[in-house]
Amino acid sequence: MLMITGIAGAENCAAVLAKQFNMTVETAADRQEGLAALLRKSFTLVVIDDSLIEPSNEGGDVLLRNAGLAIPLEINFAISGCGRLVREVRSALHRRTHEQSVAAKAVAASMQSDMRDMITGLVLHAQLALGDPAVSPQLAEKLRTISDLAGKLRGKLDQPPSLPAAMHARQGIPPVHIV
Repeated sequence: MLMITGIAGAENCAAVLAKQFNMTVETAADRQEGLAALLRKSFTLVVIDDSLIEPSNEGGDVLLRNAGLAIPLEINFAISGCGRLVREVRSALHRRTHEQSVAAKAVAASMQSDMRDMITGLVLHAQLALGDPAVSPQLAEKLRTISDLAGKLRGKLDQPPSLPAAMHARQGIPPVHIV
């Protein structure tokens, strides 16, 4: 996490954040130090004193544009205490976790849909080829095997995902056996 503020006591607040979230918290006292830190490495979260945000004609502040994948969190350090900052950071991290989960589910659903479409195409082309009278018996057998394997793969895609037994054991959850 990067905290960009020139307010007195920033180091103490950074130490509280580091302990609270078990993260390394770097501090930068001004815009130049903050920008240098952002260009040097990536961060999960960037907390910026809103007094340091300068809108520009180029579409936003240079600090926000260089935050990369970090969650930008603007806060007024002059009126907010460390307790409020902890709550805001916690909220931002929860939002990020939720958004990542939603995005991962969307990607998985999209990939599953694409795979179903490809498998359907594979089965269709295998069936069409089987209907060709010029297909030899040896080739017909191979096409039936391709069609059967693609059908089994489609069946696996249609089943809901399950956690492997090893993951259940690690989490203290007894494995579920479906009969």
